[in-house]
Amino acid sequence: MNNETEATLIDRATQELQDLGLKVVVLKEPRGTKGVRADAWLRIGKGKEATDYLVEAKRTVTPATVGVIVAQLRDRTATAGRIALLVTDYLTAPVAEKLRAQHQQFADAAGNAYLEGPGLLVYVVGRKPLPVHGGKRTGKTFTVNGLKVLFALLCDPEVATAPHRTIAAAAGVALGAVPGVLGELQDAGHLLVAGKNRRLNATKRLLDEWALAYARRLRPRTKVATYQTPNFATWKEWRIDPEQVRWGGEPAANLLVRHLKPGVLTLYAEKLPPKLMIEQRLVPAALIQPPYVEVRKPFWGKALKPDARANTVPPVLVYGDLLATGDGRCIETARMIYDRYLARLLPAA
Repeated sequence: MNNETEATLIDRATQELQDLGLKVVVLKEPRGTKGVRADAWLRIGKGKEATDYLVEAKRTVTPATVGVIVAQLRDRTATAGRIALLVTDYLTAPVAEKLRAQHQQFADAAGNAYLEGPGLLVYVVGRKPLPVHGGKRTGKTFTVNGLKVLFALLCDPEVATAPHRTIAAAAGVALGAVPGVLGELQDAGHLLVAGKNRRLNATKRLLDEWALAYARRLRPRTKVATYQTPNFATWKEWRIDPEQVRWGGEPAANLLVRHLKPGVLTLYAEKLPPKLMIEQRLVPAALIQPPYVEVRKPFWGKALKPDARANTVPPVLVYGDLLATGDGRCIETARMIYDRYLARLLPAA
């Protein structure tokens, strides 16, 4: 989102808050925020009571992206010592309720808002969206192929040093998709280039940007089937051949950090082996309601080396899939995945 769009969203949301009878003051960057980037700093209140907010502007918040956004803003709050306020163009009532359930404060340009502070509780939903102007994000990094390339780099930063053909093989994309993505990453400072040498310089912010775009553009394309099974509770005993099938999502998280009891069993496979389907008595699900099994199609190249247990997808994908659920337990577990497997290579910034 460019600065003009951010400013427009914030101005519109600010006007709606003022129409609710709130006092909104734009602040300079406060001291002691450790250089945390913010789209704005606002003081919002009524009467003598007010709360200072770090503002993050996001366009088009959906159920699939709630988890990623909440995780991002919790990081901002913890680092800056200021409550992070989500500002966006429009929130549907179900998405607004998901955000409120996660105690994530927000304000949109249609007048919907959730604010909670000293002497203040605002919760407005159901207001209709206003016309939105402005285009989608341009560039190659957050297209479907760009997301595949970035995924390969995040999973294995050493891939960045390889020739373009090797990167394309790891990402599962055509060779022509690679140069543009690498160029954009270099321009953004995420890829350091000296002559023929390249080094990934990514942070958690880039990981979260990938997870956000993945939830919107790529993840919906991966789901191919859902099943029911009487053997759901004994999933750890299933005989999985990692050359054909890998655990993802909630079961992968359970295996990696031993924290989350799965409600959905995610399997990544080009096609489930008939033997597995027979052994576990998998039948098409009549209702998409937990507990159930979902099968997702791998989107990466065979050259990519997963950096985790032999029978799970890479931690980057487990992280992205957990956040895409928008569920509080999954968001908490995603943070554990990050801390244990990703923080060293993708530090918070």
